[in-house]
Parts: sequence; structure tokens; C-alpha cells
Amino acid sequence: LIHLLSPLCFLVWILGDIHGQYGDLLRLFEYGGFPPEANYLFLGDYVDRGKQSLETICLLLAYKIKYPENFFLLRGNHECASINRIYGFYDECKRRFNVKLWKCFTECFNCLPVAALIDEKILCMHGGLSPDLTNLDQIRNLPRPTDVPDSGLLCDLLWSDPSREVKGWGMNDRGVSYTFGPDKVAEFLMQHDMDLVCRAHQVFI
Repeated sequence: LIHLLSPLCFLVWILGDIHGQYGDLLRLFEYGGFPPEANYLFLGDYVDRGKQSLETICLLLAYKIKYPENFFLLRGNHECASINRIYGFYDECKRRFNVKLWKCFTECFNCLPVAALIDEKILCMHGGLSPDLTNLDQIRNLPRPTDVPDSGLLCDLLWSDPSREVKGWGMNDRGVSYTFGPDKVAEFLMQHDMDLVCRAHQVFI
């Protein structure tokens, strides 16, 4: 769990799925400011689908190395070998370089943090809430490096989705994790004295 303090002097841009769209990533930096002029928190899904996953993840990791106090990367469900083996990243690595490179990225992805807490009031993750989450120490105590399991807290943080039609916890059409209703969000925020759950993982137009 990454802790970010965000007084007025430390504004943070929070960005969702990039999915190998390197040109779009550069446009986002042009809009918000290139590091370290601006601070960034990315919520995962850097690879797959787009044509330039390698350029995307390499630039993001380079910025993280150069500006560790201004640049933060969370893990998405596509930062997982079983997923990006199918949705494009493996094929891109193999076509442009070799499988060994893909394995190196897999080891890197297995070490990424999965949640961030801003000002103790905003909890950020790629997916969403989990029925197993009762205390933030559970996130802090998640082992790393680790692959993403098929169920449980880590899986839910990367895979679950909100739904206005659900009360409590429901089935997820993805076939993985759960959906959660507004009541569960309100309950979580009240129990932990927070203002917002911020996540990515879905397209809204």
C-alpha cells in the first residue's frame, strides 16, 4: 500500500488504463506536464491491446526510477502473466525481442504495489473492493513478489467492478471476482473514515 500525502503543494494526476497506447500517454503528459513538473499515480493496465506496450511500460518505469517521489505505478489485472500472455504483450515481446524479456517484465509486475492511499482519505486501486477486505493492513501485508490468484483479496483489488444494479456483492460477468453495490462503497467509506474509492478497469463514454 503506497501512502501519498497531497497538500495543496502536492497535486496528483490519477490516470487509468493506458494499454500500450504510447501516443496517448505522451499526450497525457503534454496536458498534465512531464515529470517532475507534475506528480502522477497510474492505476495499472500498461500493456496489452495497444501496439506499443513496450514503449509504454519502459517510459513509465524510467520515470519511476528517475522520480520515485513524484511518480507511482500500481498493478492492474493485465500486469499478470496469464493475462498478458493472451492479450498481446507476450506476442509483442516475442516478435520484437524475445520471450526472456517477457519473463523479466513478469517478475517486475509481480512486485508492483496494488493500492495507494492519498491523504488517508482516498483509496486507489485498479479493480475495486473485496468482501475479504476489512482492514487496510491486509493490503499492506500482501506478499510480494506474487502472481495474481484466481480468488481472494489480491484478485478482487485488481478485478472487481461496481454496479448500480447490485446490492451487496454479486456475480461478475468477467467470470472473475465480484461486483459490488453502492451500499458496499458507502459502508467501506464510513468504516474507514474515507471520502472516495478511486479505480480504473472499465471504459465509460
